[in-house]
Amino acid sequence: MTLVGPIYKRIVLKLSGEALAGADGIGIDPDRAEDIAAKIKQIHELGVQTAVVIGGGNLWRGAIGVERGMEQATADHMGMIATVMNGLALQDALERFSVVTRVQTAIQMNAVAEPYIRLRAIRHLEKGRVVVITGGLGNPYFTTDTAAALRASEINADIVIKATKVNGVYSADPKKDPSAVRYEKLTYKDVIEGKLQVMDMTAFTLCEENKMPILVVDFWEDDDLLRAVQGDHSVGTLIAS
Repeated sequence: MTLVGPIYKRIVLKLSGEALAGADGIGIDPDRAEDIAAKIKQIHELGVQTAVVIGGGNLWRGAIGVERGMEQATADHMGMIATVMNGLALQDALERFSVVTRVQTAIQMNAVAEPYIRLRAIRHLEKGRVVVITGGLGNPYFTTDTAAALRASEINADIVIKATKVNGVYSADPKKDPSAVRYEKLTYKDVIEGKLQVMDMTAFTLCEENKMPILVVDFWEDDDLLRAVQGDHSVGTLIAS
């Protein structure tokens, strides 16, 4: 198909912390940060207003602490701080690609990042800056998937793009079942009834209630992200009403 301009004006890109990690899944790999920045730059240059919500699992997983008797709130706050570190690494990579970037955080760290303020985030996007939103929701017991769903609604994004390692949502695990079929489009009801793993249920319910579409796309496959924001239905899975 012939692709033209983007079909979305403003997006929230949800990245896992592991996206920044090296082969062992731990830490921050500067090469991976540059790879991510290059892909974000591609859609940024199309004029897509891009906010990024990033996880922290490459640096800390709260479940590990809880299993050892740590308070859930403490473990979750450590995870939120980890997302800020990831956000700063991504900002550095984007700035070196000449993409003006702001990091905002729900946990106040004024020396390194702006506090998350909805109208300020929108203003940055309108001025053509990428906004990396970190710190989760600033409260324990919520995932960064939920943060992505809520922030997308707050800043009036057109869609949440969930970056994964597979080309959308399948009827079965495509790595285990060669007959697995990729769904081009699903409804929220389809996902719930099929018990399909897209986002955690709190995040998914927020998207459903606010009629926020979700696009699951293989972030690492060539230019799939670029093609997805240009409306190429051969990549990813769209979940909407």
